Amino acid sequence: MTTTGLSKHQRQYRIAEYLQREAVTSQASIVDLLAADGIEATQATVSRDLDEMGAVKGRLPGGEVAYVVPAQPQDQVAPAEHLRRICREWVAAIDSSNNIVVVRTPPGSAHMVGSAIDRAGWTDVIGTVAGDDTVMVIAAQGVSGADVAEELRELAGL
Repeated sequence: MTTTGLSKHQRQYRIAEYLQREAVTSQASIVDLLAADGIEATQATVSRDLDEMGAVKGRLPGGEVAYVVPAQPQDQVAPAEHLRRICREWVAAIDSSNNIVVVRTPPGSAHMVGSAIDRAGWTDVIGTVAGDDTVMVIAAQGVSGADVAEELRELAGL
């Protein structure tokens, strides 16, 4: 049975699981693993996914070369373009009240948006709380939620 309607994020999550579970040495192997799970993807799609995930070929213990996704420390600030790309792809709507911003996303992707905001290094934001399809963003003392919401709208192209 072929899985249809699988989002890019869900497919990338599966790919990350494969890379953690076993040594995957080629994009064709990933296409085959996805197909075994009923997920259609081309080599070109897998190539783009690996690039977006930051996957690289690395030498494993024992000398085998396989794809790995380097862990990004939580305290490392992500590039601004990363937040822009995540917002443009995953943010559906933004609203604010006082120092709180509510960001709506497709189901299952709020945590990715929240993490991108947290890692952006914004001094205007003290943190986020992500559910399934909603991220609550807390603006720092003296910063209005409306200002943070406007910045996020700009990034998301809304």
